[in-house]
Amino acid sequence: MIDEQLAYKSAAELRDFVATKQVSPVELAELFFERIGRLDPQLNSFLLVTRDLAMKQAKAAEDAVMRGDELGPLHGLPIPFKDTQMTAGVRTTMASVVHHDRIPEKNAAVVERMLEAGAVMLGKTNASEFGIVGASVNSLGVTGRNPWDTDRTPGGSSGGAAAAVAAYLCPIATGSDGGGSLRIPANFCGIYAIKPTLGRVSMYTAVDGPHKPNTFSQPGPLARTVRDAAMLLQAMAGFDRRDSGSLRQTPPDFIAATEKDIEGLRIGWTPDFGFADVFPEVADVTYKAALAFEELGCAVEEVKMVLPEPYDSFGPIQSAGAYNDLAQHLGEFGARMMEYTKFSIEKGSKVTTSDYMRAEGRIADLKATFDDVFETCDLIISPVSRFPAFLNDDPFPGSITGGSSYPEQFWNGAFTMHANAIGHPAASIPAGFSSDDLPIGLQIIGRRYDEETVLAASAVFEQARPWIQHRPPVS
Repeated sequence: MIDEQLAYKSAAELRDFVATKQVSPVELAELFFERIGRLDPQLNSFLLVTRDLAMKQAKAAEDAVMRGDELGPLHGLPIPFKDTQMTAGVRTTMASVVHHDRIPEKNAAVVERMLEAGAVMLGKTNASEFGIVGASVNSLGVTGRNPWDTDRTPGGSSGGAAAAVAAYLCPIATGSDGGGSLRIPANFCGIYAIKPTLGRVSMYTAVDGPHKPNTFSQPGPLARTVRDAAMLLQAMAGFDRRDSGSLRQTPPDFIAATEKDIEGLRIGWTPDFGFADVFPEVADVTYKAALAFEELGCAVEEVKMVLPEPYDSFGPIQSAGAYNDLAQHLGEFGARMMEYTKFSIEKGSKVTTSDYMRAEGRIADLKATFDDVFETCDLIISPVSRFPAFLNDDPFPGSITGGSSYPEQFWNGAFTMHANAIGHPAASIPAGFSSDDLPIGLQIIGRRYDEETVLAASAVFEQARPWIQHRPPVS
């Protein structure tokens, strides 16, 4: 029998074990399927498990190793895909009753890249309906749960992926982030995630229809170590002509970035971006994390940023997209859709040309505000969320100064959405715990195209303040 302790190894270690014939991809897949079967009923992190397909892929990966073939960077690694990412021949629901029975004919670009790199598909992970809000609740009726406290949310929209990684049901996972959907669940589940620069990873969705520009969203990795996230991002990134916003430049060496020194970096710290309340424990943990960078040789200074509340500011663009994509389904499925989905559609139906252009203007102003700070700072750090993971059955906690026309479900991304609007890379890194033993993360925002500095700072912080020894009760 395979040693279950292998489940707790990093993805990089498992990849090396496969390449050196110390462990078989078939054995690895069986190990994680056993753990999923035993532990996931407590978490609902998977919407679909693809055991038969995975075992075929794992056997092919094993045969390639035995033949001495050249191996991909993710060869034999069991990886689940977020259920908003199209998988050819495998049901992809967008976590909605609208697409409950959809079987795509093609893979999304991020799935293509993972499979070409040698990954083995474990299944499809839970999400919020259409990836709209930062909690794992959807019209399929499958509520995601946090492995640190199963009464609480794992966040969203990549909540199932984050919970699965945190509970050691897989070594790494794919997600996406259009307003915090990687960073929020990483924060709540005590793992690492990085949203790349807009265009760094192809947004080709494999969904037929008229072309629409991608303004906010990026696929990205969720992992328990910074190096594992860098390894997954390396395999994801690269130019794709099918995505008109895809960056043509060759991606940097993200893995090498995790070995870089950060002494002398200038870091700007903001506890609240000047517009929202922060729970005291979150403020305390993230402030201490900011001070830790001074101990690591960086210059840390509080920056007085006063940013606009993001939803009314940039929400017209997202809600107009929701109306464009989803209004057609209201007649058949409206009674079963989530209230937040219907809110987005209705909000989008009222967006005027002037509303849309004003939102674009606010984004231009926001870019200039961040550019001003990056004149004197190499990174900006802040809390990821204003509160730790909240109870699934309770309203979202806290408030936004000045209020918002958006309901509470949207407030979860108050500190994350700005990085999406300006297209900069941003990470969530575990920084500590609340008095209830819930993870609290630190957000690290870099200059556009500069994932390397974000990863370098993350890796050095990880060495100085390791978190891998902390395991959730469900693991």
